[in-house]
Amino acid sequence: MDDKHAARSRSKSVIDVLYYVLAACFFVYLFNYFLTSLGGPSLLASTLVPITFVLFTLNCLREGDLYPRLGPAMNYAIAAVYGAMAIAIAIYMNVEFEEIGTVRAGFYNLPDLVVGGTMAALVMEYARKRFFVLFVINVVLILYCVYGWLVPGMFHHPGLEWERVITAMSVESATGVFSQLPQLALTLIGSFVLVLSALRAFGCIDSILKAAGLVAERSAHALPLSAVLGSIGIGAVSGSGAANAITTGSATIPAMIGAGMPRTQSASIEASASLGAQLMPPIMGISAFLMADFMGVSYFDVVARGYAPAMVFFIGVATGTYLLSVRYGTARRTLGTAPMMWTDWVNLAAFFLVVGGLILLMAVLYLPPMFAALYIFFAIVGILYLNYIIMPVLSGGVSLQTLGRPLLRFLDSFTSMTGDLTLLLATLSIMTGAFVITGVPTKFGFLLLEAAGINLFVMALVAFVFGAFLGTGLPPAPTYILTALVIAPAMIKVGVNPWCVHFFAFFLAVWGELTPPTSVVAAVTAKIADAPFLPTLFGAIKLCLSLFVLMAAVFTRPALVLEPGVAQLGALALVAMATVSVTFSLQAIFTDRLVTDLAFRVPLAALSMVILFHPDETVAVAACIPAALMIGYWVLRRRNVTPGVVAMSEA
Repeated sequence: MDDKHAARSRSKSVIDVLYYVLAACFFVYLFNYFLTSLGGPSLLASTLVPITFVLFTLNCLREGDLYPRLGPAMNYAIAAVYGAMAIAIAIYMNVEFEEIGTVRAGFYNLPDLVVGGTMAALVMEYARKRFFVLFVINVVLILYCVYGWLVPGMFHHPGLEWERVITAMSVESATGVFSQLPQLALTLIGSFVLVLSALRAFGCIDSILKAAGLVAERSAHALPLSAVLGSIGIGAVSGSGAANAITTGSATIPAMIGAGMPRTQSASIEASASLGAQLMPPIMGISAFLMADFMGVSYFDVVARGYAPAMVFFIGVATGTYLLSVRYGTARRTLGTAPMMWTDWVNLAAFFLVVGGLILLMAVLYLPPMFAALYIFFAIVGILYLNYIIMPVLSGGVSLQTLGRPLLRFLDSFTSMTGDLTLLLATLSIMTGAFVITGVPTKFGFLLLEAAGINLFVMALVAFVFGAFLGTGLPPAPTYILTALVIAPAMIKVGVNPWCVHFFAFFLAVWGELTPPTSVVAAVTAKIADAPFLPTLFGAIKLCLSLFVLMAAVFTRPALVLEPGVAQLGALALVAMATVSVTFSLQAIFTDRLVTDLAFRVPLAALSMVILFHPDETVAVAACIPAALMIGYWVLRRRNVTPGVVAMSEA
């Protein structure tokens, strides 16, 4: 038994060494590209997409989940075969890159088909293990490409040859696993992941949580709101709802429960706040990068417009959270984090340097986003590393392990995030390729144009149903891609501004993260809180009403996203007021008597609709006055109500 354990430990050590050696090579190669752009993004993807699959395979071996039902020897053998195939693909694509892209473009030979088809199959295996629903959709779409003649109605097509399908999924430059989407993951998104990985590796996230803990100590209601504040800070540099929920939720959820907030509501608050990570600039979710790519604009053009919607979202979540804290009478309590030290203040300064520096470099100096992220990385990494090791050095506890630990964490974080995003977007390339070559977007667009014959509201409703349906089983990135492919051409054709259309698709994609019956972010927070999943999910949806307001606002108050800056302020104020009003109408309790309470809630809900939808802005502004008076009445009345009375009467 001891011999077996020792052999497994040695095998794990060998796998770890192989992983970190390959991860270091991956980082150096990609970092050199960030500095030089040598060879261009197409050659970069042709070389590194196969390498990301090798890293994925090695990481699965490290975690013991490559093929758990098979024995270790079989897992190592399969991993060796995968690795050899992927490295051979990388070498072939690198050597034959010019020939494939020029001489043989459109007339690929058998080796091209074999190599490209093998890489597509490996990417599909990645999807099967990580995103099974996406894998099933891709399989269905591939079969539809070939056997479309079996499908009746408007989606009928004569069918494509297998050779055409394989090339579209692999070696063709416009679609396939080496195309623009995985290139985006390795270049623009990868440069921002570089900054994010540095912040994670050197403890900045922990420092943000400590700062949120200081806020939580100020009052009873500040504790739930600190979950929102922490998510704003971490969301600004993460772009991932699930990662945000794991990071902040592990501290905020137990503290809220201990302060008197029910488990389900605690989990819902953190889920809704964490969802905002995909909306919060300057590092928004993957869908924001995809939006910039789809529209052919700079990523900063998206970021600059993204602040106003993010503010509306968090104002809505904060309002709902505050009302819940009043209803359940939460008590003052800290997050249980360690006190702030001077090293934490340095980390916070680095965080603000990242946020402010990215905005300065992209907005004022007009640097391309990739280079802006690279310069910020250079500016902070040395400071963060010295700040991390200075305490061990001063205490005399420095060792080689201490010096190397943050570097390994950085390498692990950067490699895993960039590699996973690359393979995910390669998977999405297979999906988009199947959509494009079969003409599905054009056919869906025809349905939308028919809906537009009634009015724009019906068209938007059809688009919402389509996007919401996709969101029930897909992550935000594929939801955005499919929604944008289908709705954007048709909506733009009838005169809707492209920014409005793509932000609508973007909000739909974010909403997809909460669409029943699946939601990763709600599952994470429910697990932390030991709360039932579905009540947590529906509670988070209720707190995220601002997302629905934003979906409507891009059409009724388009200035919110059309031009960044001062032009957004008027629309921002109206949409924020509509959000607060509708949140109060649904969650605030004005009086214990039901009839009197409804006499406040129903008119307030009606006023919020006027503020949001009325075409005359003068009327919308006028509607803000009675809405504000009703909310002010609730605030004045609350001072004379003992916290928790309402909650007890409801129970």
